[in-house]
Amino acid sequence: MQHLTKRWCMKPLSFCVSLQMFLVALSFAYFAKALSGSYMKSTITQLERRFDIPSYLIGVIDGSFEIGNLLVIAFVSYFGAKLHRPKIIAIGCLLMSLGTFLIALPHFIIGRYKFETSIRSSVNSTSDLSPCPVRSSVLAAGPSASSVPSSGCEHESMLSMWIYVFLGNILRGIGETPVQPLGISYIDDYALEENAAFYIGTSTIIGPVFGYLLGSVCAKIYVDIGFVNMESISITPGDARWVGAWWLGYLIAGLITLLSAVPFWFLPKSLPLPERRLAKYSPERTSFIKDSPLLEHKYQADEPANFLEMAKDFLPTLRSLLGNPVYFLYLCITIIQFNSLIGMVTYKPKYIEQHYGQSASKANFLMGVINIPAVALGMFSGGVIMKKFKLSIMGAAKFALGTSLLGYFLSLFFFAMGCENASVAGITRSYTGMESLYKVDSSLLASCNADCQCPETNWDPVCGENGLTYFSPCLAGCRTSHGSGIDTVFEQCSCVAVGNHTASAGQCNYRDSCHRVFPYFLALSVITSFIISLGGTPGYMLLIICIRPQLKSLALGFHTLTTRTLAGIPAPIYFGAIIDTTCLKWGQKKCGGRGACRIYNTTAYSKSSNTTNLYFCLFKNTGFQNKKLFFFSSSYIYIH
Repeated sequence: MQHLTKRWCMKPLSFCVSLQMFLVALSFAYFAKALSGSYMKSTITQLERRFDIPSYLIGVIDGSFEIGNLLVIAFVSYFGAKLHRPKIIAIGCLLMSLGTFLIALPHFIIGRYKFETSIRSSVNSTSDLSPCPVRSSVLAAGPSASSVPSSGCEHESMLSMWIYVFLGNILRGIGETPVQPLGISYIDDYALEENAAFYIGTSTIIGPVFGYLLGSVCAKIYVDIGFVNMESISITPGDARWVGAWWLGYLIAGLITLLSAVPFWFLPKSLPLPERRLAKYSPERTSFIKDSPLLEHKYQADEPANFLEMAKDFLPTLRSLLGNPVYFLYLCITIIQFNSLIGMVTYKPKYIEQHYGQSASKANFLMGVINIPAVALGMFSGGVIMKKFKLSIMGAAKFALGTSLLGYFLSLFFFAMGCENASVAGITRSYTGMESLYKVDSSLLASCNADCQCPETNWDPVCGENGLTYFSPCLAGCRTSHGSGIDTVFEQCSCVAVGNHTASAGQCNYRDSCHRVFPYFLALSVITSFIISLGGTPGYMLLIICIRPQLKSLALGFHTLTTRTLAGIPAPIYFGAIIDTTCLKWGQKKCGGRGACRIYNTTAYSKSSNTTNLYFCLFKNTGFQNKKLFFFSSSYIYIH
């Protein structure tokens, strides 16, 4: 970064120091917001299990970040450009930090996490844990008891704890608002034009990587670490009931975001424009901005700001911006693209968990070290290509079209990488193991477990000798057990009609063929992510080049506003709702009502997710096909 500025930094030393300090501070702020944002994505399944909520509700929580942006983005982008931009960014970082801390708050007030289990925590336990209570007994585990709210429900039902996560994410969205439009416009005002792509393309590389890696580490740590005896925990991170220390990562991310606010308080409102900057403009661009304050070496940000006058000028300025055909077409295309991108990124770790049988920790690790770097490398390479080949407006548009089309065709191969469903008795397989079943919320009772009084909502899987997974030891008809923890073996299981009629704790390892496909899925995912992201930076720079300098902040802010309103908010919700339609068995909250999904139809899950992504990709490329309008309008802007 230093060598890029020293060759033209002929102003006093304070100018060089201020510009470089701003670049470092903005990069750290981007790192902090990307870290907390990607960490939120990595905790999707953890939040579902901890708060016992369906995927569409997780989508509402995830979309609340965009709601926070929506509340203030237009005004911050417009008025903030005329005020002290570094200090406004500092205030935003403080709000982001506060919101991140608020997200972690429920952990400290919700109580300990309790999961369903029929396993003894100790070999020396003397309590009777007979998996199959007879129907004549009146036990709390019976169906009648499951419908009766447990003690403490009156207090818990007053306020759902996920509301705190929702509100904290809104506050994060409000705080993040000024960072992108004001930060990028500040850099573009005072850095050489050919370096702007480098700054923008590299500012968000590291944050998501560390966010997913932090999510991977925290997912391995039990949620109540330090408050419970870990020897009594009979589940592992690969178990569907496992909840990691999701709150710990938010505390770390909140502290980092708080630190990112400090440097901006010491930066000036504006900097003198480098004398060599104007020499870099093409004759067409110089003619285009002939009325711009650039030629006077002074920006509107340096003029006294009158709030009433700025408010009156807002709507005419917005109409002028939307009248730019290049900007309007680019806006429509990115709305379609972001619908696919946001939905995919939000639920991709969950997709890896459910479809390929990976733990949350491993899914987050793979996202952090494989997928996200591929996207970052693609964005960086796109910026390098644009700088090296000095792509024009039309060249950048053609480049974005080509990468988008190639990525779309490669994505078709995901349909060939499907996996079979888990073999779960009474859900995907009959109790004999011969017949395939796909009944949503079907009864799990059969003749082999008819003598047992079994709750049908407690997910406590065991693997029978016959290779079938049973919903619980009770539903497997097991009468006795020996051992403790994950080494527990259940015996005299009437539904396991082979061998010694035994079953072991945990699901069966049924996905050997799926594990063989998984490396190919990862390779294709990396390649498509890299190719599609190649066009990201040229497309973004296309947006900046085609807009008058005094409208850059508003253009970037309104672009962010519309894409988050029409993509960022709805995409996680309807993607989550689509995922929920593939659920085969829902859990039940302890106070009654539908909880989190216990098992999915992974075949339907895969097809619905891939089809939705390709649907939006097809519409995006259809928009790119209208390049005659794009090229014509680009040439029009360039000439006039």
